[in-house]
Amino acid sequence: MADKPHLNLVIIGHVDHGKSTLVGRILLETGQFPAHMVEKFKEEAKAKGKESFALAWIFDQLKEERERGLTIDVAHKRFDTDKYYFTIIDAPGHRDFVKNMITGTSQADAAILVVAAPEGVMAQTKEHMFLARTLGVKQMIIAINKMDDTKPPYDKNRYEEVKAEVDRLAKSVGYKDEQLQYLPVSAWTGDNVKEKGKLDWWDGDTVLQAVDKFKVPEKPVDLPLRWPVQDVYTIKGVGTVPVGKVECGVLKPGMQLIFKPSMKPGGVVGEAKTIEMHHEQISQALPGDNIGVNVRGISKNDIRRGDVAGPVDNPPTVAKSFTAQIMVLNHPSVITKGYTPVFHCYTAQVACRFEEIQKKLDPKTGAVVEENPDFIKTGDAAIVKIVPTRPMVIEPSKKIPQLGRFAIRDMGQTVAAGICLDVEPA
Repeated sequence: MADKPHLNLVIIGHVDHGKSTLVGRILLETGQFPAHMVEKFKEEAKAKGKESFALAWIFDQLKEERERGLTIDVAHKRFDTDKYYFTIIDAPGHRDFVKNMITGTSQADAAILVVAAPEGVMAQTKEHMFLARTLGVKQMIIAINKMDDTKPPYDKNRYEEVKAEVDRLAKSVGYKDEQLQYLPVSAWTGDNVKEKGKLDWWDGDTVLQAVDKFKVPEKPVDLPLRWPVQDVYTIKGVGTVPVGKVECGVLKPGMQLIFKPSMKPGGVVGEAKTIEMHHEQISQALPGDNIGVNVRGISKNDIRRGDVAGPVDNPPTVAKSFTAQIMVLNHPSVITKGYTPVFHCYTAQVACRFEEIQKKLDPKTGAVVEENPDFIKTGDAAIVKIVPTRPMVIEPSKKIPQLGRFAIRDMGQTVAAGICLDVEPA
């Protein structure tokens, strides 16, 4: 398995357009489920008059069975093709998905946007498209789903209409032709997932052929090292060992590291002695590697989760304030100046204050619709000035995208997401 390149794939799209069914179908067609289980679930779903939910059901059942401790732990978020192995970041609702996309280990390398052919583009389709673009997803399959449900069924004209509609949207947020692949599909019947099925007029790729056309993104080794701290341990006979995932750059033993903001003003400096991954010493750590490093010259109380290590000659940027482009996903009322929710950025969680709302943007095109608005609400995009309530590292996403993305959380949910445009250093 390990010799295949790995890609993180996020599945997005409007609620009820068939995301879970498509995920279920992909897992089914790539042999992640024993067929007898599928039959069992289909019968149960049929008995309850919920036949069309059978595939989505497979998921829920597995989840329940897992929660009850039964051991059919199908690799429910992983599948293999001839070329790659994929981890699916399922996007059940905006909120979890945004948080995972930004703070998880799961920065998406590619996306499948599911759009139901009968309905076409809906509000959430637009939000997800803009969000994927904002969060740096550079390649996308648009799966025009429920082709069995058009009038007449498998109607090529309807496919072309919806494709044109989605394409206008994609271009308006800045996607280019070479970043997009369009295809018709019926996740429920399986047409054009692995085999063409009844979509016999279609001469392009199936879903499983299209995902193999994704490219593995280059590892950002040319950027300066940025290594956010997830936890800090003191290990007997070894010393202080911070652990975390390298976001960009390369970490080698012998490097002088500076941790910022750290518990001491101006950061603390130490030397990377040894690097471990999966309990083995390695000669260098690359982006994506989850590592522990024995750092000499730093005590456990000097640093904490959310600090970031970088080279002494190119240290992480601590922000006095920063300008950001955000999208409000889900706020119960309105966001005004002075609002102070928690910003989740890589491993940091810092309360930050909205200092200015500078511009309101059209979330579909990014065009400015209002200067200095009094407030913004769900569905709005905006340029804002943010002041952290305590020191935090954040980088302009043009320079170091891995440390320029954030989710904004309040009341137990993700209320907004965005990218840092510019930093005023502390």
